Amino acid sequence: MIKQPEELERMAESGRLLASVFRAVDQLPLAGMSTMQVNDFVEKMIVEDLQARPASKGQYGFPYVLNASINQVVCHGMPSASDVLNSGDIVNFDITLEKNGYIADSSKTYLVGEVSYAAKRLVDVTYQALWKGIAAVRPGATLGDVGHAIERHAKKNGYTIVREYCGHGIGREMHEEPQVLHYGHPRTGQVLQEGMVFTIEPMLNQGNRAVRTEADGWAVVTRDGKLSAQFEHTVAVTKSGVRVLTLRPDEKPLCAVQ
Repeated sequence: MIKQPEELERMAESGRLLASVFRAVDQLPLAGMSTMQVNDFVEKMIVEDLQARPASKGQYGFPYVLNASINQVVCHGMPSASDVLNSGDIVNFDITLEKNGYIADSSKTYLVGEVSYAAKRLVDVTYQALWKGIAAVRPGATLGDVGHAIERHAKKNGYTIVREYCGHGIGREMHEEPQVLHYGHPRTGQVLQEGMVFTIEPMLNQGNRAVRTEADGWAVVTRDGKLSAQFEHTVAVTKSGVRVLTLRPDEKPLCAVQ
């Protein structure tokens, strides 16, 4: 769905507020905190401080405001008081926010305390892969161009791409068309047009790309037990390139953005 300029500005406001949530999470002493404590912190900030709605809560029956995916958890990890973060862990927090009827969606993988070189490298390459995808966004490009850029960077660095989950259009609804795959072939798939808004959210695994869903029906984990990392931004196709609506204040874009 093509967004009009006034809709894009409302989405940009949601994105700015969501970026401020991540900035606040950046300041938390994650080592020793439970993922439920982080969930409660984020919910209070979104609802009370920002006067917004945590769009994930209640979506498809999910009871919390964020996904907390630790180490081998690929995505959709449920916050828990018993899941305490320890030095050496990596954890992805996937957070959504709705303000004035429009939703922004973003995620970031955090390094908790002192992590291994292998874990840090996975996280760094996943972040780079996100930006390789963002750099491919412009009018006239295709979704295949975006997916190919991500997959090529992952493979070059020895990682696999999870294929079961993808980015998505977003606006008044959390999940809109199109689906944004994180693999593909150049010059294939839907052609990008000015006003399109969607998420790019690659998940990279250390080992095999195979995943399975845990007994809780939510958490998706790597089958081989190796680490997985993810980053996500909500982006808009502009007249001449791309605008990252959820860009965080501390981020230095790895490609030209508007």
